Formats: sequence, structure tokens, C-alpha cells
Amino acid sequence: MDTKTLEIRNLTVSIPTDRGVIKPVNDVSLEVPAGSIVGIVGESGCGKSMTARAVMGLIRYPGKVTGGSVFLDGREITAMPERERRKLRGAEMSMIFQEPMTSLNPVIRAGKQVAEAVRLHTDCSREEAKARTIAMFREVEIPEAEARYSCYPHELSGGLRQRVMIAMAMICKPKLLIADEPTTALDVTVEAQILALLERLRDAGTSVLIISHNLGVIARICDYVYVMYTGRIVEQAETSVIFEKPEHPYTRGLFRAVTSLREGRDPLETIPGQVPKLRHLPEGCSFSLRCGECTEQCGTILPELAETEPGHRVRCHRTGKGGAA
Repeated sequence: MDTKTLEIRNLTVSIPTDRGVIKPVNDVSLEVPAGSIVGIVGESGCGKSMTARAVMGLIRYPGKVTGGSVFLDGREITAMPERERRKLRGAEMSMIFQEPMTSLNPVIRAGKQVAEAVRLHTDCSREEAKARTIAMFREVEIPEAEARYSCYPHELSGGLRQRVMIAMAMICKPKLLIADEPTTALDVTVEAQILALLERLRDAGTSVLIISHNLGVIARICDYVYVMYTGRIVEQAETSVIFEKPEHPYTRGLFRAVTSLREGRDPLETIPGQVPKLRHLPEGCSFSLRCGECTEQCGTILPELAETEPGHRVRCHRTGKGGAA
């Protein structure tokens, strides 16, 4: 059996509101095997980023983890005291957030922010931390690394800011890197460079969980894919399998809405409607409100995440009947 860097079991995150409790992450289970890149894909608001924040222990009050467990390299970390959890962040697991401009402190030089991360988790001196930071800047291909060390975030391009965030995440060589929309707002050339960098980090021994709504990114670098919708996993499979034979109507709808994944000259399609509010979900399949294959059973009974073939699981009553797109 593959060693798992990250294992999530039945994770649930609840947020109390004046209209009741909502669950942006609802009974989610997933794995990131050692030395692999695993992707979570879905529309905005489906629970991808909240799942990542739950793993990192960064759920903001009043939200909290109300069920399930998270294992990092075999250790259960969900119930760890915050003081111990804080020691893990940066040292053994790191996260690249969606927008580096808002994640970096605008009034502190970029290099110093990375160096402070080194000093937080090690006992090295300021000089040693600076040397390690400049070396990491070179490793993530930041040109003129010594000069960039003294730059403020606003003096760097979007691609360079993203590389600074990757350098900060990787400076202590964590076992797990979570990348939340790491290529958002980057041009295609810089996107390709960032993805190649993530692949090199994977090859060097860091397991990667990448969160994205960009199916092209997921197809290029992921070994395995989880599709999320309204807080639940609706389909999971190896990347080649899920792109060749998507079985859930939501997954097929996502693929049909991407120009590069259309067959021939088929017209570009959209998924009708919008992602429903979490407080207004049906008792059954939450996608039943938008699904053209919906039956009465779909709206009233929640389907199980069932295996259709080894490694391929789908949450749909019509699995095996509707066929692939």
C-alpha cells in the first residue's frame, strides 16, 4: 500500500449562522500519497479552499471542524492543541494562498518575510536565514535573487510574488504543500513555469495537494483528481480515467464547458443555474437542482460515493446508466 502523506477521513466543517448551521465541507475523505500531486476541482464556493484551511487548522471562528480526522504522515492532527499545530505549519505542511499580493505583508521586504519563516522553525541566525532564503529564491528561479531579497511585494511581478510564496512554503522542506489556485491571474507562460516548479518539488519528495477550477492545470500535473460540489466529493479517479470517462453529470458538465476539452466542433455548453446556497440544499443530491438527468429519487435520497471500477468512485444514482459524455 502506498504511504500517505495526507489522509482526510470524513471531514466536516460547520459554520453557525442566524438561519441555521451550514456545512461548507461535508463528510469529505481524500488521500495524498507520498510523492504525488493530487487535485481538487470544482466551481467557486464548492468547498475546495475550506477543505485546505481545515487541513492547515486555519478555519476562522465561528466555523470549526465538527467531524472527521486529518492525518499527516500517519499522525492525527485534528485534535492537536493549537500550539503544536502551529509548529507543523511551515515546518511539515505549508500552503500557498490564492493571491500572493494579499498574502505578503506590503510593508516588509519580500526576502525578510521568507527569512522570518526560517527563523520561526529553526535556530539559525539572521545571516544564515538570509543565506538560506537567497538560495531558495534561486531554487524557485527568482532572477537576481540577492537583489529581489530586498524588494517590497509591490515591486515584484505577479509571477515573482508567487515564487516568493512558494519559496516561503518550501524553505523548511515540508512533507506536504497545499497550493490554492497557484496560477490565478498569471499569464500562460508564467503559469507553465509555476506548474513545472510544482512538479520539480514533487520529484524532490514533497507531496502536493493543488486546488483549482482550471481543468487544464489539473489535467497537466495531477496524478489523481477529486471533484467537489457543495461541500461533498462527487467523483474521484486517476487523472487519465476521469478525463477519459467522467461519470458524474457535474463532472461531464465541467468538461463540456471548457473549450479545449470539447470534441470536434461541438458547441460550448454551460451548466444551467448556479451553485445553490448551502442552507437551501435538497435532501438528496445537491446537483439535482441543475441536472438534466435528475429523477425523483435524486432530489430526495443522497447517493453514496460508490466505486464503479477500481479507484473510480462516483456519487450518483444513475452511475452506469447515463454513460460518459
